[in-house]
Amino acid sequence: MTVGLISDTHGFWDDQIPALLAGVDHILHAGDIGDPSILVGLERIAPVTAVMGNCDGLPLDARETEVIDLGGYRFLVHHIVDP
Repeated sequence: MTVGLISDTHGFWDDQIPALLAGVDHILHAGDIGDPSILVGLERIAPVTAVMGNCDGLPLDARETEVIDLGGYRFLVHHIVDP
């Protein structure tokens, strides 16, 4: 299993993203998504698990923290850990 990791897109879709993530089985977005359209674009490539970043707000439907098991590994996805 191949996992793609991306973060801090801030609503900007780089046209290189599909080529860079081609062939991944799952995408983790670690926050600061910026616009729901980013997740729509990523979902066209592979299933996505995303978390909120400190710059995100509504209308994103994402939690602050996600734990997901992929390919026998457990991933904790969180944007910023407050001290």
